[in-house]
Parts: sequence; C-alpha cells; structure tokens
Amino acid sequence: MNKVVLIGRLTRDPELRYTQGGDAVATFTLAVNRNFKNKDGKYDADFINIVVWRKQAENIANYLSKGRQAAVSGRIQTRTYKDKDDKTVYVTEVIANEVQFLDSKNSSNKVGTISNNLDESEGTPTTDKDFFPIEDDYDIPF
Repeated sequence: MNKVVLIGRLTRDPELRYTQGGDAVATFTLAVNRNFKNKDGKYDADFINIVVWRKQAENIANYLSKGRQAAVSGRIQTRTYKDKDDKTVYVTEVIANEVQFLDSKNSSNKVGTISNNLDESEGTPTTDKDFFPIEDDYDIPF
C-alpha cells in the first residue's frame, strides 16, 4: 500500500506547465511540521515536493499560493534521471489525488477541495455568494 496524507503550507506559488500531449501539471513544495521539537525546543519541517495533474493542476495554480495551508493525499513516487554532468539524481515526490484548501486568501475558515476525479464543473472553492440564509425552520428538509 502506498498512501500519504500531509498538511502544511506552500513554500512557493504552484508552477503550472503543460506536457506535449496537452495535460496540465502543477508542482509545489509543502512545508510539513514534524510532531516533535528539536534540541533547541523548536519544530523542524520537512519540505515535500507535490505533483498535481490535469484539471486539478489548473485549479491549484489558480487558487493556491505561497503561504496558504493545504492538505494533500496521494502516493509517494520515486524516480531517477541523469543531469547535465551525467550524475544520477534521485527524486522523491507525492503524486496528489486530492488537495484540500485549509484556509483562504482572506484568512477566513472556508475550506475547498480539489479532487483528481472531478468533472469540469466541480472543484472550484465555494464563496459566501454560493449560500443563502434559511428564513425559518420550515425550509429545512429534515
């Protein structure tokens, strides 16, 4: 089983690119605090590379930015390649299946989810204008 769930903050804005086949791919780094303190009494962080594909990648590039908090679930993938000096470079990254926004640009507590299995009409975080008040209890269907 290869499954990972992370919560952290973006260290930079997502970078959106397109493959030769036209598929969108976004990459970003998530700073994830460790759950124990170091010898100086502070929490260290791990910096995890995240890769997001297709429509989800475009949504991530549009709605997430440096410093925003997000939860990511997916799988760990490793790969190697040769650099220009013919040295082998080892890469470990998380291929995201789902990314959940844990804050908003305005620092309110709204939460939005972007999932890899969304159709074109889903995946955009909601705003206050998407909701309306219920006038009385008779409007509640349960």
